[in-house]
Amino acid sequence: MESKTARLTVLIDPVKKKAFEELCAAQDQTPSQVVRQLIRDYLEAHGVSYATQSRIPTVRKP
Repeated sequence: MESKTARLTVLIDPVKKKAFEELCAAQDQTPSQVVRQLIRDYLEAHGVSYATQSRIPTVRKP
C-alpha cells in the first residue's frame, strides 16, 4: 500500500459530482477510494506497472 499521497484535482460538472458522491455513499465507499480503484484498474488494463503495485489480486466490492 502507498505510504504517501499526492493530490489530483479533477474538474467535473456539479450534477455528475453529486450523483457520484451519492453512489459512493450508497456503496459505503468514499469518492477517493473509488477514484483510486479506477486508476489502479486503468493502469492494469494498459499493462502499466508501478512501485507500490500489489502482487496479490485485488478483491473488488460488487
